[in-house]
Amino acid sequence: MDVAEPTRSRRQQQTRRPAFEIGGAVVPAGGRATVDLPISLLSTHTPMALSIHVVHGRRDGPTLFVSAAVHGDEIVGIEVVRRLLKLSAIKKIRGTLLCVPVVNMFGLIAHSRYLPDRRDLNRSFPGHENGSLAGQLAHVFLTEIVKRSDCGIDIHSAAIHRSNLPQIRVSPDQPRAMELAEAFNPPAIITAPLRDGSLRRAAQDAGVDVLLYEAGEALRFDEVAVRVGVKGVLRVMQHLGMIKSSKARPSSVAPVHSSSTYWVRAPQGGIVRSAKTLGSRVDVGDIIGYVADPMGETESPIEARRAGIIIGLANMPIVNRGDAVCHIAEPVTLGTAQRRIEQLETEILEDPLFDEDEII
Repeated sequence: MDVAEPTRSRRQQQTRRPAFEIGGAVVPAGGRATVDLPISLLSTHTPMALSIHVVHGRRDGPTLFVSAAVHGDEIVGIEVVRRLLKLSAIKKIRGTLLCVPVVNMFGLIAHSRYLPDRRDLNRSFPGHENGSLAGQLAHVFLTEIVKRSDCGIDIHSAAIHRSNLPQIRVSPDQPRAMELAEAFNPPAIITAPLRDGSLRRAAQDAGVDVLLYEAGEALRFDEVAVRVGVKGVLRVMQHLGMIKSSKARPSSVAPVHSSSTYWVRAPQGGIVRSAKTLGSRVDVGDIIGYVADPMGETESPIEARRAGIIIGLANMPIVNRGDAVCHIAEPVTLGTAQRRIEQLETEILEDPLFDEDEII
């Protein structure tokens, strides 16, 4: 007996992509949902949860996670995720996008880098289901998000009273991660070693490539940092084939590459007056600023030891001897680095991707 050919709708059902299941929730192909993973109760009996927004495409593709606020006071990434989720570009993605705007919800509430147990979440991976609060949170995030992804972008800012030039940090000898970093196209790409207990270390051990995006300062929004972040995530998604195209056009400026950085520290306590800005080029012996006592009776110049590009600056003028004042990267190609960074900033601020209706 002849069997009738399945109708088009039946064929679609047979080939429909499986739903994405997480935390007891089921997100169908073509759907999106916010899912809360229980973490703990506060002493007031208020529940605390790790909130994930899942965008599950109708068609097969990679799974990408984008996370922010692993350090609770680093809020630039929260705005990057918010703007990303408003864009029409992600409505018809291939694969799955997992957005976690706040990983360290305890630190965010307290405006603190750390958890209530004073542990640094980014030194607590891979964690343990029966460990400290930091260890348990690290375990849930690694198990439910990172290990279910093909790659990820983890967004950070400088520590309090400092500011970072937008930059991507990747691990040495990770060609796939470097490929994604190039696709992101930040002002600078820094090859930096892994630290024990870090998310990048745990992810690499699990076979997941993670880009660390550093930009701006703690407890403050920085418009350039946010815009570079949104454009960068979209470019990575396009590179992975998750979206066909977006308004995040390729930049005409190539990133500055570096595999060596150093800190410049205050030679004495006092008040710092900076002479350079983020992205500035410095040569050996260039004066970055001056530190003087409040009366101006003693004053010492702060000099660059080696040539490079300023990727981090202290915003707090009051320093003690030995305090970090400036972070300098030594680029592979120094000559045009500052011009590239200045040109990129101009492109970012003039980009039509960030019309008012896309931001608010």
